[in-house]
Amino acid sequence: MSNREEFQKMAEDVKNVKTKPTDQELLDLYGLYKQAMVGEINTDRPGMMDLKGKAKWDAWNSRKGISKDDAMSAYVTRAKEVIGKYGM
Repeated sequence: MSNREEFQKMAEDVKNVKTKPTDQELLDLYGLYKQAMVGEINTDRPGMMDLKGKAKWDAWNSRKGISKDDAMSAYVTRAKEVIGKYGM
């Protein structure tokens, strides 16, 4: 299985865990996913009233400088940890 195929499988599998992961785990996955799919952040930071949007933006921005391939590998590793912790 190629890195991209494993990434896509993990992106689907992690949606089916038995218990909702913590907000930080979700933000980690979100930031890695966006970096893997889009690359460098390309939007302005949301306004101060959009707390969820700011948290997601910060999670993605924290991955700045990581290549798409490295982000995919890190996402797969993190998704496996989440699936191992919460089960499917």
